[in-house]
Amino acid sequence: MATTGESIVDCDLAVVGAGPSGLFATYYAGFRGMRVALIDSLPELGGQITAMYPEKAILDVAGFPDVKGRDLVEGLVAQALTAKPEQLLGRTATDLVTDDEGLTLTLDDGTAVRAKALVITAGIGKFSPRPLPAAAGWVGRGVEFFVPGFEPYRDQDVVIVGGGDSAFDWAIHLEPIARSVTLVHRRDAFRAHQRTVDQVLASSVQVVTKAEVAALRDAEGGASGPLAELELVVEGESRVLPAQAVVAALGFVADLGPLQQWGLETHRRHVVVDPSMRTSLPRVFAAGDITEYPGKVRLIAVGFGEAATAVNNAAVVIDPTAHVFPGHSSEGS
Repeated sequence: MATTGESIVDCDLAVVGAGPSGLFATYYAGFRGMRVALIDSLPELGGQITAMYPEKAILDVAGFPDVKGRDLVEGLVAQALTAKPEQLLGRTATDLVTDDEGLTLTLDDGTAVRAKALVITAGIGKFSPRPLPAAAGWVGRGVEFFVPGFEPYRDQDVVIVGGGDSAFDWAIHLEPIARSVTLVHRRDAFRAHQRTVDQVLASSVQVVTKAEVAALRDAEGGASGPLAELELVVEGESRVLPAQAVVAALGFVADLGPLQQWGLETHRRHVVVDPSMRTSLPRVFAAGDITEYPGKVRLIAVGFGEAATAVNNAAVVIDPTAHVFPGHSSEGS
């Protein structure tokens, strides 16, 4: 593994992004006999799943009626590591230079990755949560943006603010663990899937709509002690809820970061690709949520197929004598 400083890593294929699509791309490149460097700005493998919802049940991966994010990542990591990739974690790719022989990625710690092709699987790029204005000063002191584990919320009064899939998923998972769960949303319409909304509405979770969070307070009515209560304004009237924990599930702002400076054609913060997963730059491919093309569907399952397509087409760029489709993996077992 490369260390910090002026290190040089040589490989056939560089993969930027170690989420599900990047992990599968890494495995598939190894299946095709490529030397792989796997790069991610996060310190561990798994991408958004590991960082945001490892305990969430994922229902739309083929072959798994119900799989926890953590378990899915565990399997993907084990599969990817069969390729024996050079893991460059906790590092951000800042610069890209291409030439007739290959390309060079420069990372923010000075490492240079020399590759013959690149697959970008960076999801939505770097992301930062949308803030909850009334919670300023409480982040890390009772207010969190993600729920990586449920046990810390046992026997607590939990308020979840938001109306999207994450808010409703966390409400379902926390209901049997927390003392009480209240979901607060500023509108009476939700962005979450209707099936999940119906589950929450049929549960013991209290749903409060047309509400804004006005203030958070400790037991003395101040802000110096542990979080104890939350004040809402519901259609102009004040309402106070007990709350030892607040989850601000208000979504996040995506940022492609340095990728936007590489000359890639983008559309609404996504990288435009053709049916071969080629980008507008030579030797550069993309797969997963970061891609954009007519009819694009952003599902983990779709990302797996795009990763295989990208790697197979990159294989021909790396070795012009290679075939786009190498045959089925079962044929080589």
